[in-house]
Amino acid sequence: MSGGLTIVLGVSGGIAAYKAVQLVRSLVLAGHQVHVLPTRAALEFVGLPTWEAISRNPVRTSVSEDVATVGHVELGRRADVMVVAPATANTLARLAAGMADDPLTTTVLAGTAPLVLAPAMHPAMWQNPATQANVSLLRSRGAVFVGPDDGPLTGDDSGPGRLAEPERIAAAVLAAAGRRERSRDLEGLTVLVTAGGTREPLDPVRFIGNRSSGKQGVAIARAALARGAQVTLVAAHLEVPAPGPEEGLRVLRVSTAEELARTAVAEAEGAQLVVMAAAVADFRPSVVQEAKIKKDDTDERLTLELVRNPDVLAALISRRRPGQLLLGFAAETAADRDELIGLGRRKLQRKRADLLALNRVGWSEGFGADENSVLVLGADGEPVAEAAGTKTEVAHALLDALLRLREGEPG
Repeated sequence: MSGGLTIVLGVSGGIAAYKAVQLVRSLVLAGHQVHVLPTRAALEFVGLPTWEAISRNPVRTSVSEDVATVGHVELGRRADVMVVAPATANTLARLAAGMADDPLTTTVLAGTAPLVLAPAMHPAMWQNPATQANVSLLRSRGAVFVGPDDGPLTGDDSGPGRLAEPERIAAAVLAAAGRRERSRDLEGLTVLVTAGGTREPLDPVRFIGNRSSGKQGVAIARAALARGAQVTLVAAHLEVPAPGPEEGLRVLRVSTAEELARTAVAEAEGAQLVVMAAAVADFRPSVVQEAKIKKDDTDERLTLELVRNPDVLAALISRRRPGQLLLGFAAETAADRDELIGLGRRKLQRKRADLLALNRVGWSEGFGADENSVLVLGADGEPVAEAAGTKTEVAHALLDALLRLREGEPG
């Protein structure tokens, strides 16, 4: 996505308003222009000086401001994307009814940009038929909902109504903007993405796993969806919220490498593009104990026998159809770029993927981070693309590389 976006952020009154400060900060640091429109109730939770300091822009609190330029209309037309976080039950009702009695609602009503809504409220209010009717109406008009998440709220309450995490909201905002800014260059294509780390059980309690968060794979799935593809996400263990059906993604949950292999091979039959971003365990215990392994029942040392797991990428490549393209990942603990490329070339010789995305990992880099840096090798082992930045930006760069290959363009 070239240049910074103009983002209008509406904030309605609720305790979750404090999380919107973090959302603004992350968007501003990513180079976007953020204009905050708090309701009067929102200002009781987070004050005007905070919004102006964090956004680096003046904040409108009344429709009578900037009358000469009709500020709300001008801002609504200029916005690349609009988001309301938190969106209370009251704000959702006002937006559904088309009310225009404050800067937030007038700007949304006057705007033509994609609208992202991140609800936050008590579970009883979210589940109330009136709220659900408003949500259905807003979705039918094209609004994208992120959350609410299910979890603890203020006091002793828990349930659906918790504001989605700022990172997830930011990803939805950028994806919504992408749907408007980018041509829908993946429209008509089916994309399969795998994400997260597999877990190989030792017993009903313990497992062998890895440190993959699944962030990059989820970002690729969302980016492909934003560009018009029909997307299936095969998700192993994720440390980020799995995309909900409201985002338009088909999500299939798996746990072990064998489950992932079976699911991915079956789903790949109908896909034109396959991205293997999951971190698949190379080995699994040869025997899984039916009961918890007790410390008192073992010696000072416990010996485990491991057997090799199926090679999922190799299985997909051996079964690929004509015209299908596969992008694999290789996370390596390489000392430098040359070693990273060497390891990638050796993996390509074994796997025969169309593209291989290489990234360095270690104790303090790679897994779990919000940003990533990848080097993409073509089937001949030569670099064809390189990307660094947020995992959403890297996701789009990887999809660009796949499209160039599909269209026969040089890397």
